[in-house]
Parts: sequence; structure tokens; C-alpha cells
Amino acid sequence: MANRVYFISGLGADSRAFRKLVFPPDFELVHLDWIPPKPNESLEDYAARLALKIDITSQFYLIGLSFGGMLAAEIAKKLNPAHTFLISSTPTFKELPWYYRVTGKLKLQKLVPVSLLKKGNGIGLKFLGAKTPDELQLLKQLVTDSDPYFIKWAMTCILTWKNRERPLNLTHIHGTADHILPIRFTLKPDFIIKRGGHFMVYANAREIQEIIYSNLKITN
Repeated sequence: MANRVYFISGLGADSRAFRKLVFPPDFELVHLDWIPPKPNESLEDYAARLALKIDITSQFYLIGLSFGGMLAAEIAKKLNPAHTFLISSTPTFKELPWYYRVTGKLKLQKLVPVSLLKKGNGIGLKFLGAKTPDELQLLKQLVTDSDPYFIKWAMTCILTWKNRERPLNLTHIHGTADHILPIRFTLKPDFIIKRGGHFMVYANAREIQEIIYSNLKITN
């Protein structure tokens, strides 16, 4: 029986963010592509619809990056995966920076022009954790290819998220140099990547891959 791994990418990203993670040939890798959100849909409700793409008749794993990690946490509460991995993310809203929650309460994100969300300048990309030319190029491509309306909807979801429950069988991997979700707000990640930025799934893929391998339950 194949081991199936479902990937949920970060906000403004897609499956390319995970391309440096390598798995044994007996693992089936499935990238859950974004589905169009409904008007005013919550993160929890969106996760429930996204979860309909998951085959629960056999063992599976979830790997969520950033916003995708929050979705993975919501899905894991209901579908009981063998293990869930959150990378550069958070399992509960209490681990979001306080200023995110304030922004959500004041609805300040609604003031951000949609056109601004398509800007991929060098300073912003480095803030996301891109260091090498390869990382900068990939992040710029991801930003260019992203849907600004989806990003704006997702921003509201993140800023108004209310999940308090940490799912079972979950591993939280976080970097010390994450400027989007600073580690000082997190409640003791299971693994800490020194100097890892928000895009460490690509920049520090080898370290993250070893952590994932150590928690995989290989079945025949």
C-alpha cells in the first residue's frame, strides 16, 4: 500500500515551494491545489472543502506550509492523518503575532489595494527569507503567478482565525529568522531551524526533510 503525502502550500505559493523535498519511491505525493473561496468563507470552512480531495480510506500524511499549515491543522482535527507537519506556520491562532490579531479586529487589511499584493520587489522577497538568486527567482515567480484576490481573502482568514486546538500527532517546524511569523510568538515548536526564514522549506530543505523522515511511519 502506497504511503500518501498531501501538501498544502503557503499563501501566494504552489507546489514549487516543496520541490526540494525528496521522498522514497513508495510515497505518493499529492499537492492540494487551491479551490476558489466562497464570499466571506472562514479558514475552517475552506479547510473542510479542501479536505474533500483527500482519500481517507488509507493512511496519509499532511504537510502544510505557512497558511497551508493552518489549513492542515484544521483538516487534521477532523480527518486523523497518520502525522501532520507544519512548516513556518502555527497550529493555533494564539501563536500569531498580536499585531495580526489587532489588524484583523480593525479590518485594516481591507485597506490594502489588491494591486499592491502583486508586487515582488527584492526587499519584500528577502523579508520572506529568500537569500540566494535561485530562491529570489522562485519567490518572484510565485508572487507573479499568485491570485491577488485569493491572497486578500486569505489574509482576512488568517487575521480572524480562532482555532485553539492543537491536533494530535503534529510536528511543528519553525525557523529562528522567520519575519512573517516570528518564533518569539510560537509556543515551543517541536524543531527549530537556526537562521531558518519563512521560506526555509526551500532554503533548508535537507534539514526539514530529515525531521519529516524521522516521523514517517513506513508501511508495506
